[in-house]
Amino acid sequence: MEDTDIEEEVFDATVCPECTKMTEHEILKRNIRGDGEDLLVRCMICSNVHNLQLRPPKSVFIKTTLSDRMDSIMQLIESDEDEEINTDDYFQHEEQTYRITRIEDKTSRECSSLNANEISAMWAVRVDRTIVPITMTEGEISVPSSIECDPDRIFSCGAIMKMNGRRWRIRALHTGKGRTLNGKRIASEIRRIYLHVPEDE
Repeated sequence: MEDTDIEEEVFDATVCPECTKMTEHEILKRNIRGDGEDLLVRCMICSNVHNLQLRPPKSVFIKTTLSDRMDSIMQLIESDEDEEINTDDYFQHEEQTYRITRIEDKTSRECSSLNANEISAMWAVRVDRTIVPITMTEGEISVPSSIECDPDRIFSCGAIMKMNGRRWRIRALHTGKGRTLNGKRIASEIRRIYLHVPEDE
């Protein structure tokens, strides 16, 4: 069997000025223009031939406050100017995952959704890890420390956990609403864990 070269027809979808709606088009001619290209296309519905200019979107830099628990830094986050950005969207920055908590327009009005070029400021919190401060108390001595864990990890008052090669009992959990000696909380809700040496040691 002989090998034969078959030239495939290339089709694309765009708005036809005659049909005034999105239709399938045949690409008749293609010219490279910098980072973009100019196309001569024909509508597959009405056969109208027209030019189509394709250009990559420009980049914009959004002033963003990135929060990692108690620490916050200001960064410029790059995006395509026509990209739609919503609160609760996730994005990667320097191999870390953030969730958008607030976006504001040019008048500093809070919005739930905007194109990147319409945003004057944005806020986001880190969600791929949680660092929980810990206080370990033995007698009159208290030593501060911390652990890094999954934001959904559950800590329970009275439970035993290991720190620095030793067993400790969770005496209390401190949340933003105060300290509790009972119950359990997920790591992302905890501001500090208080550990005491178990009574049987």
